[in-house]
Amino acid sequence: MVMSQDNKTDSNANKGVRDRLLDAAEELFCEHGFEGASIRDIAASADCNIASVNYYFGGKEKLYEEVWRRHLIPMRDARIASIENVMSQSEGQPCLEDLLRSFADTFVGPMVEKSARQLGILMAREWIDRRLPANMFFDDVIKPTMSAMHKALVETCPGLDESKVPLVVLSIAGQLVQVAHIKAIFEQGDEADLPMFDLTEAIEHIVKFSAAGIRAYAKDKSE
Repeated sequence: MVMSQDNKTDSNANKGVRDRLLDAAEELFCEHGFEGASIRDIAASADCNIASVNYYFGGKEKLYEEVWRRHLIPMRDARIASIENVMSQSEGQPCLEDLLRSFADTFVGPMVEKSARQLGILMAREWIDRRLPANMFFDDVIKPTMSAMHKALVETCPGLDESKVPLVVLSIAGQLVQVAHIKAIFEQGDEADLPMFDLTEAIEHIVKFSAAGIRAYAKDKSE
């Protein structure tokens, strides 16, 4: 359903200037890319003056970064919280499958929700025309998440060679990203021509498959 101009104005009136700029910028960056989305157009779409972009963000580049951060930071925090939650409730005996399952659910969830569509478009554009600071993904998302998962895996599976943990985490993440992509492909096709795809079943397979591999690593070290 297309929102009328009056309804859009009413919706904007209920939001602060900063949030309106972020909403407008995300929509225009998705539609036109970084270069194609001008500050003038962003400000007009947000019902703000041009100076507000510099006031709140210090320029178009920082506005672009903040559009990304409002997706990435909640995703990162949810993943770390899921890890910490499993470890805190384990009563000293954390279960490897519980850890992997909780991590998988929070990892895949945001990637398959309807709200993830714009993030997917942003990612595709960023892959072609890189505009984010080189270390932003690593410093803001990957490093803290891997650090939390590293600590949890070592505690959950004491025999695991710590030098293998980064590869273990990357392997799990790679499987989960692929499952999310496959789900999107299945949703685009004709269901009558495709086999059944159950996301929950796929995640459970990854959990069991990965747990077996992790324990095999740990066993090899102990022998």
